[in-house]
Amino acid sequence: MEILNIGEAAQASGVSAKMIRHYEAIGLLPRAQRSNANYRIYGPQDVHNLRFIHRARSLGFRLEDIRELLALWRNRQRSSAQVKKLALAHVAELEEKIAAMQEMAEALKHLAQHCHGDDRPDCPILEQLAD
Repeated sequence: MEILNIGEAAQASGVSAKMIRHYEAIGLLPRAQRSNANYRIYGPQDVHNLRFIHRARSLGFRLEDIRELLALWRNRQRSSAQVKKLALAHVAELEEKIAAMQEMAEALKHLAQHCHGDDRPDCPILEQLAD
């Protein structure tokens, strides 16, 4: 079994050392084992868990959801329906955020179309923000 220090585990997983410490502090990951010199040490399963977390974060899952996903992943008695339900709830949240951002973009486009963009001081963008 290969033993890694925190920097090596960070490089192998794509998760920064700072975030590894944070995930341990909030209980998302178990506390790392320690060497005789009291350095954190990580094994292959730790790196696998970190990669799981990294991928889940890249898909926009919240830490609470990742905690639940990790528990489901580790529980071989779980049903895939539980995982699907969690994933689809996340998709719905993402779609709501996308819709809200599209509305913001349209509002800003509208304001920008009405701004002369010249040397005059009057600007509907600033006026709208000030209202």
